[in-house]
Amino acid sequence: MRAFWLSLLFALPVSACGQPQNSADIPEPQVKPAEVIKPQSEANVAPPIPPTSQKVPSQQVPSQQAQNPKIGCDGIIAQGGAVLCHTLPKQRVKVGRSAKDFYYEQADDTGKILIGFDRDEKRALIDLELGDQYKYDFRFEAREYDVSHVKGLPPSQAGTYTEEQLKRIRASSARKKKGFASRAAALGFENGFIYPVKDYRKTTNFGAFRTYNGQPGKPHMGVDMAAPLGTPIYAPADGVVSMADDDLYFEGAMVLLDHGQGFISMYLHVNEVLVEPGQQVKQGEQIATIGSKGRSTGPHLCWRLKWRNRSLDPELLVDWPAD
Repeated sequence: MRAFWLSLLFALPVSACGQPQNSADIPEPQVKPAEVIKPQSEANVAPPIPPTSQKVPSQQVPSQQAQNPKIGCDGIIAQGGAVLCHTLPKQRVKVGRSAKDFYYEQADDTGKILIGFDRDEKRALIDLELGDQYKYDFRFEAREYDVSHVKGLPPSQAGTYTEEQLKRIRASSARKKKGFASRAAALGFENGFIYPVKDYRKTTNFGAFRTYNGQPGKPHMGVDMAAPLGTPIYAPADGVVSMADDDLYFEGAMVLLDHGQGFISMYLHVNEVLVEPGQQVKQGEQIATIGSKGRSTGPHLCWRLKWRNRSLDPELLVDWPAD
């Protein structure tokens, strides 16, 4: 089994803004690239994630038993990363953030289970319940996230909503909840991820702190990829369409792909939706086109990734976990 890797941290300034809002139902509005203030580096384009070959070794998995060489976990040990664990088929796995804060997941028919790490994850405990040598206690170094300030937004995009708007927001949230509840059996991510857009300009990194009209907002949980209207968007991995909706309040039009075990990728503000709920898609198959619907003022794709209720960094997982 290959070694664990720890992602290189971004060399970007740390935000001094306050805590993000707590509302999980109302995502932040999207803006055109020109309205996102540059980080202190004065770069026009957010720096790319270091490629896999540049990641440095970190913690090693405890020695595996010779009679069971496949049992264990490997992947990206970093905030926003994930690991793929191998255990016995249908084995119960204990997952937690502390000795008192834990719950159980179940491996699939082949003994595989994915576990993701949130943007601000500090610790992850994984117990495959097959002996002490298969208990993992990961401690995460804090990543540094850049800052973007969005100014001049109308009240409807900055937290002031009418009753009618709130009604639409709640209706959108209910539909999204169903999409996120999908649990496809097949592990479509096993062949690795590719980028969903071939030619783009990245304008916002995953995890960036944001302020809206001078007020602190939620961190940006996706990667913004600016490209001309109508640019094709491709499935980064095999999956099942768990949502394809063109009437969401903030996202406008959005596609959700379930890549297995609650590992769901999101495509916001698309112009044309080319798939339907329940449809099986293959890596590289076109699913939509770039647009500017919803709370967006310029054509771009906001690409996001979640495992259950944890927000992951899509770029960290490109080309992983393929061998």
